[in-house]
Amino acid sequence: MKRNVLIFGSILGAILLVNLVYMCNMCYNNPEFESNDTLGYVALIVVFSLVFFGTRNYRNKELGGAITFGKAFKTGALIAMLGATIYVAFWLPYYYLVVPDYMDKYTLHVMAEARRNDATAAELADKVKEMDTFKEMYKNPLFVVLITYAEVLPIGLVVALVSALVLKKKPGVTIPAQG
Repeated sequence: MKRNVLIFGSILGAILLVNLVYMCNMCYNNPEFESNDTLGYVALIVVFSLVFFGTRNYRNKELGGAITFGKAFKTGALIAMLGATIYVAFWLPYYYLVVPDYMDKYTLHVMAEARRNDATAAELADKVKEMDTFKEMYKNPLFVVLITYAEVLPIGLVVALVSALVLKKKPGVTIPAQG
């Protein structure tokens, strides 16, 4: 299982890093860009499909086609956790050393989004207050770690849960030939 978790978790982490750097640079260099949160979460689910494939690979190649729900969930959760940990471990030094004023740029992006969505003056004032609070909390590295895990890990755990439900197989149940 360790080998599978390392391979699929590392690939997941690498893809998450590419996405992180791309989105960070988009926001950093062009705060007015229009983001699509729904599309972003769909893309994360597609990326986290590596959890499914890693679990399936473990079941088929190392366990002879049989896996319990618990073992499947554990495998998927470990893959998701490794990918998320790589993401967090990269973001912390990247944020503090490369883009320390990122929160200022991100605030500009959030405010531009709010204006595009026809926010009222009161809503804009609330958004400014919310972002100021968020910027203050972001000064604490522990908060940065927690919020960064919260961006990706829950999606990975949901995919691990669904994967475990789909992939669980009792010994003696044949897997249809692929081809």
